[in-house]
Amino acid sequence: MDFFHSFIGSFAKLFLKYLRSCVAELVSCVGWNTAEELYSCSDDHQIVKWNLLTSETSQIVKLPDDIYPIDLHWFPKSLGIKKQTQAESFVLTSSDGKFHLISKLGRVEKSVEAHCGAVLAGRWNYEGTALVTVGEDGQIKIWSKTGMLRSTLAQQGTPVYSVAWGPDSEKVLYTAGKQLIIKPLQPNAKVLQWKAHDGIILKVDWNSVNDLILSAGEDCKYKVWDSYGRPLYSSQPHEHPITSVAWAPDGELFAVGSFHTLRLCDKTGWSYALEKPNTGSIFNITWSIDGTQIAGACGNGHVVFAHVVEQRWEWKDFQVTLTKRRTMQVRNVLNDAVDLLEFRDRVIKASLNYAHLVVSTSLQCYVFSTKNWNTPLIFDLKEGTVSLILQAERHFLLVDGGGIYLYSYDGRFLSSPKFPGMRTDILNAQTVSLSNDTIAIKDKADEKIIFLFEASTGKPLGDGKLLSHKNEILEIALDQKGLTNDRKIAFIDKNRDLCITSVKRFGKEEQIIKLGTMVHTLAWSDTCNILCGLQDTRFTVWYYPNTVYVDRDILPKTLYERDASEFSKNPHIVSFVGNQVTIRRADGSLIHISISPYPAILHEYVSSSKWEDAVRLCRFVKEQTMWACLAAMAVANRDMTTAEIAYAAIGEIDKVQYINSIKNLPSKESKMAHILMFSGNIQEAEMVLLQAGLVYQAIQININLYNWERALELAVKYKTHVDTVLAYRQKFLETFGKQETNKRYLQYAEGLEIDWEKIKAKIEMEITKERERSSSSQPSKNIGLMH
Repeated sequence: MDFFHSFIGSFAKLFLKYLRSCVAELVSCVGWNTAEELYSCSDDHQIVKWNLLTSETSQIVKLPDDIYPIDLHWFPKSLGIKKQTQAESFVLTSSDGKFHLISKLGRVEKSVEAHCGAVLAGRWNYEGTALVTVGEDGQIKIWSKTGMLRSTLAQQGTPVYSVAWGPDSEKVLYTAGKQLIIKPLQPNAKVLQWKAHDGIILKVDWNSVNDLILSAGEDCKYKVWDSYGRPLYSSQPHEHPITSVAWAPDGELFAVGSFHTLRLCDKTGWSYALEKPNTGSIFNITWSIDGTQIAGACGNGHVVFAHVVEQRWEWKDFQVTLTKRRTMQVRNVLNDAVDLLEFRDRVIKASLNYAHLVVSTSLQCYVFSTKNWNTPLIFDLKEGTVSLILQAERHFLLVDGGGIYLYSYDGRFLSSPKFPGMRTDILNAQTVSLSNDTIAIKDKADEKIIFLFEASTGKPLGDGKLLSHKNEILEIALDQKGLTNDRKIAFIDKNRDLCITSVKRFGKEEQIIKLGTMVHTLAWSDTCNILCGLQDTRFTVWYYPNTVYVDRDILPKTLYERDASEFSKNPHIVSFVGNQVTIRRADGSLIHISISPYPAILHEYVSSSKWEDAVRLCRFVKEQTMWACLAAMAVANRDMTTAEIAYAAIGEIDKVQYINSIKNLPSKESKMAHILMFSGNIQEAEMVLLQAGLVYQAIQININLYNWERALELAVKYKTHVDTVLAYRQKFLETFGKQETNKRYLQYAEGLEIDWEKIKAKIEMEITKERERSSSSQPSKNIGLMH
């Protein structure tokens, strides 16, 4: 296995455009109304509207001279499917202790006395049902959407400079000098407080998609935290205090503003681009609704606009770069052929995978095939702003403010899954997964639950049961190959355990099995069901994860592990294409790891039932991992001849002997039952025997497993071999010098004489009967054909 580094270069940049406001007064706050329309407020008491399409500015209203605006926040446009009626208005906080509800046209609908001293920040929650304000008086207040005071959440002796709602609108994050505090709205709930900076904290932001917190302070640093207050990233000190930070809506990027400084960063903290605009301090940064552009309120009276460009997508031999807002460049690295893709509207999201490039603009979706870049398939979008694109081999998924939509690559609408309390604005690639037949979505209201849907219909999978885990789930991923009945989902829970389970939900509860511990990131291969993950200090590849369902003992022999310390802290798996895994380190550099191609070839042979080719491949490669994978694959597919060869190759002699004993069994039902027992499926094995009328054999497997209660239960139920069970039980107790204490056994043993000769004759008769029955119904010659 080999690997190499490639540094990010210009993965994303900011293209800056300066627009000067009417006078050279400090611009205090900015806010996007639509993706092309921005409102700004400045110390000259004006509210100005900027239209980016026409480059026109117009004064909306001039506020009274005693009102100096400080913060502006638009009422949320929409949430899920509910449309808000109040959406065309914003809240403006000011230095006179009031906040003002102002319409799009500039009419002041209401002014509310809120704080003693300036109201330093005001924020609507995500549903638009409540407003939080903070002020110089150290108070945090919650208001209704009409401006009625609901509660004073907290009070402190120092000014509160910034505030943000938690993703569920149940908690509020605010500053207290050098401390950050998360306070739930519920009284008596636990408050989280920690020292975050060495100077006063000036700005905070909390993203609803990734649940991460940003903070900026007078110590000239910006930091990233998780929602438990654990530090994930701390910047180097800048020359000047950091005056503004803001998350992009999808939580993948954030922007940082300081004196003559604008920085674009990845959610893990490393920097994509640094610009040095002549702006003075940037006091406020806001992202457009579609996440493609930033506006900054500058100390020198400017409003600075920046567009995110030079984003890059890679798949196999193709590299796609967003060179301008409406232009992409496609480069084939094998022959250096370059294609330019022009779009009518600005590009919002794109995804390149499975030989297709899917691009969403503000109004349309374009689907390109890597075989032909000249004739894309184009269709109109239901809602403008796509926040997520996921691809599978046969179709792709679009998520926008209105819902989740599945389309085929020829543009046909397939389905739109829905579930109670669906909030599409908080879905991302870690909480949604797509395969050829299944859509999996992690529930936000109860994070222990995963919703499963049929891709073709959008209806709940199987009998509609949800997948439920005992702990909160962080990240989910569906495997990409194989049959629908064998579809598996892997997920990481909050204990960082990697678990796997079947998505099939019919009747019995599917078992959730732990594959690994301390796993931080995972990915399935796009060509076969091989799983990789970063485990604490190791990079691990599970060549055949289904081994846990077949023979858990040999799972360690089917793994590939290597030291991952060179990936530094908090690396993330970007993709797993073919046999190449791409990992992004915390500093933004990419590492490409090539894993052995042979396990993928083995998967291919087994899926085509080419068992002889599979054995030949393992003999050629001469690796224990390959033989262990083949052993598990053969048992899973009931091919015991191949399983015997593979187990012999890895030295599992006891299992070879057991497989040999299976071959000598008289009936195909008995063979099937013992194969199921080999995989640990005792109940299924018993069911197979009972359905075939082999009651004695079902009783005997329970006796062999010392499952005495069940053995007696079956004997009594079918009124046969009660004496056999009692005889074996007595022999078992005598071996260990014990007395019978089980009430049921004592009850049935009363007055019964054990006659071993008679019992052996009965057993012999059962075996003869099974043999005769088996020879009359022509048995299958190859166990591999028995299903």
